[in-house]
Amino acid sequence: MAVRLDPQLLEILACPCPEHAPLRAGTPEDAQADYLTCTACGRRFPVRDGIPVLLLDEAEQPPTAAAGPRGDGDPAVG
Repeated sequence: MAVRLDPQLLEILACPCPEHAPLRAGTPEDAQADYLTCTACGRRFPVRDGIPVLLLDEAEQPPTAAAGPRGDGDPAVG
């Protein structure tokens, strides 16, 4: 299900990260996902019952930030 927000509201919403960058609907992998994605840090904020949850504690990190050097989440050295 795609995020349905008033376009004017989406224009003024910003990520709560220090950059306060604009948000875009969906995720890079799924434009229809019920998330808003930060255009700077890549955090994904859920939209629940039509309400964006713009809390850093509720955000999902972008996949590349969570992965280790091998891309599997293991920060192994070497």
